[in-house]
Amino acid sequence: MPAVSVSDLLVLPRVSARPDAAPRPVVGVTDAPGGLEGEGFPVRRAFAGVSYAALDPFIHMDQMGEVEYAPGEPKGTPWHPHRGFETVTYIIDGIFEHQDSNGGGGRITDGDTQWMTAGSGLLHIEKPPESLVVSGGLFHGLQLWVNLPSRLKMAPPRYQDIRAREVALITTSDGGALIRVIAGELDGHAGPGVTHTPITVLHASVAPGARLVLPWRADFNALGYVLSGRGTAGADRRPVRMGNLAVFGAGDTIEFTADASQETRSPNLELYILGGEPIREPVAAYGPFVMNTRAELVQAFEDFNAGRLGTIPAEPHPGHDIL
Repeated sequence: MPAVSVSDLLVLPRVSARPDAAPRPVVGVTDAPGGLEGEGFPVRRAFAGVSYAALDPFIHMDQMGEVEYAPGEPKGTPWHPHRGFETVTYIIDGIFEHQDSNGGGGRITDGDTQWMTAGSGLLHIEKPPESLVVSGGLFHGLQLWVNLPSRLKMAPPRYQDIRAREVALITTSDGGALIRVIAGELDGHAGPGVTHTPITVLHASVAPGARLVLPWRADFNALGYVLSGRGTAGADRRPVRMGNLAVFGAGDTIEFTADASQETRSPNLELYILGGEPIREPVAAYGPFVMNTRAELVQAFEDFNAGRLGTIPAEPHPGHDIL
């Protein structure tokens, strides 16, 4: 799992919680079921079984892989539309290419993130590069869907390339965890991702036996997804393992502890932790569209069928192809 590593964590800024901070209880732990996406690549549905009220402002999240592809096996998605939300794709291992009808696009690899605001609508495609299809290899990542409030549902589309070298790197008081802040801020440390509403997204690697306590905005929800490894969530030490989502209740801090013994293939407890200010608006979602009303969904499908969400470019978008 090469997504941004540091040889000496003790040189990094430290994150700490107030001594009087109230720990958030774990109100639920769910297990992500498996499925297939796009042209048939395996995913875990990270938010399955969790109410939208608990997820708000997030809609959906898939863990893509971890899978070791044989030559000729890597798969992606065909061209498809989106409107009314944002897609956030984080690549831990492997390479993924993106292109959209608004001129956005690029190639992301170990530790990179692409943040696409669909807004008023566009078409896009996500796929492994031809070199990976030919050679095969390891592929592992996440895709998160972030809702937009009604006032921004029809905002102009936008694309952000967030490189691994740009994320904010911090650690805990004892150096027991590496925290990568991708978007939003944590204890005054801001990530590079630009968000439409207040959100924090981070990836934490917790060493065996180490404890991670993070200050968390009281007005945010709090979710922690286990990418790999084993440990516990919350002060009440609820057991969690790969594919589990911990949903936290109200409070000021969130906590995870890594088991002292981990599998060789997953030496740390790897966590994707996210939260944001709830939008608290009606959600009408179907397929690739996330709107507020059924009428808006019908309009989105009509606009797509009429070609008003863009056209597939004749040639790949130049530039943005940075490794």
